[in-house]
Amino acid sequence: MARVRDPDGKRAALLAAGLRLAGKGLQGWSISAITTEAGVAKGTFYVHFAGRAEYLLALHQLFHERSLGGMQEAVGNQPPGRDALLTGAMAYLDGCLTERAVKALLLEARIEPLIQAEIGARNDMVAGLTEPHFAAMGWREPRTCARLFIALVAEAALLELPDGVPNPAVRRAVAEFLDRA
Repeated sequence: MARVRDPDGKRAALLAAGLRLAGKGLQGWSISAITTEAGVAKGTFYVHFAGRAEYLLALHQLFHERSLGGMQEAVGNQPPGRDALLTGAMAYLDGCLTERAVKALLLEARIEPLIQAEIGARNDMVAGLTEPHFAAMGWREPRTCARLFIALVAEAALLELPDGVPNPAVRRAVAEFLDRA
């Protein structure tokens, strides 16, 4: 791989390399492999990341920013409620399958305390976005329902992960949850 000369692009090149190497899992890649794939010197890694945990955190944030963007694009201008929630959930599940190796890598990385803290913060943020949908549907305890729905959709993604294709039964169950008001 050719060396990356653009200092501003080196961090992005390192993250893109991690996304490409995600299929190797945590045991299968190293900082050396990432820097080689990115076309940067090993020291460049440490200019941008304090270590492996911070790098995994950046990958986690990138994955979820892309996921949230895909969900928001799919939902578009739908009014708050069931259909918007279901559209967003299906977009998230599709995104997890599209980036299956990254999702699997990040699942492995959950052991890292930085990742655990980021998951909690991300779930709180998404619950804030999801809560108005449950309120619009008249659900009691909309914030709690939002948190439970996030957990349900995350689990659905894990159920689909091994086969790498949409599982109609899993997706029907997600929809059925929203119909059980």
